[in-house]
Amino acid sequence: MTTDLGIELLSGGVGLLEIRRPPHNFFDAELIEAIASATHQLSQSEGIRAVVLASEGKNFCAGADFGGTSGAAEVSADEGARRLYAAAVRLFEADLPIVAAVQGSAVGGGLGLALAADFRVASPISRFAANFSRIGLHHGFGMTETLPRVVGAQHATDLLITGRRIDGAEAHRIGLVDRLADTDEAIRGAAIALAGEIATAAPLAVHSIRTTLRRGLADAVAAATKHERAEQSWLRDTADFAEGVRASVERRSPNFTAR
Repeated sequence: MTTDLGIELLSGGVGLLEIRRPPHNFFDAELIEAIASATHQLSQSEGIRAVVLASEGKNFCAGADFGGTSGAAEVSADEGARRLYAAAVRLFEADLPIVAAVQGSAVGGGLGLALAADFRVASPISRFAANFSRIGLHHGFGMTETLPRVVGAQHATDLLITGRRIDGAEAHRIGLVDRLADTDEAIRGAAIALAGEIATAAPLAVHSIRTTLRRGLADAVAAATKHERAEQSWLRDTADFAEGVRASVERRSPNFTAR
């Protein structure tokens, strides 16, 4: 398992997973595989009844590093994406409720990772963006299924088509965020408190209710990621994607030409 993921058993039946690739915590297939495996491992730990997924550094997760500015491995259009999304499906199959502590930004695939959790805790200044259209790419990580499920079809369409960024207050208003802490520094504590609250409920009943509510979700995500990966594959060969990535790295507005 990668050393970029910390695992800690907290009091009160809570397990903590911490992504350790600061400041932006870009992911790759290895990291998502490690998160999925650790979540399953925690489900086998006696007394652990809920999981908090958190990150070191400035941002929760900036998704895949298409610009190559971090140490994360490239998520290639073929095997890399296939491996990453297979791990994502395993994460959706996890037995324990997951609470994501979203400080800073959850961007692109990082938002997809946050949506794999049952609950999201943020602050008013947290930021969320499904920015795929702004780099010339199709969304991924099963967001075809998860984002409409959480915020409704129209809000999901708005976020995916425009690629706009919203703050934690708006995310809370539309249902993307479940608990709003006062500050970024208070997010992790609030997420642990929510996980602890879940852990005090009857575990067999929680599992039964959660299984009912999430019935078919992992299979739906598997089907969605197959389509998403195909769309991403051809779009990654376009001039618009190359321009979108360059513009993102150079921190400027892209000049898309529909080629």
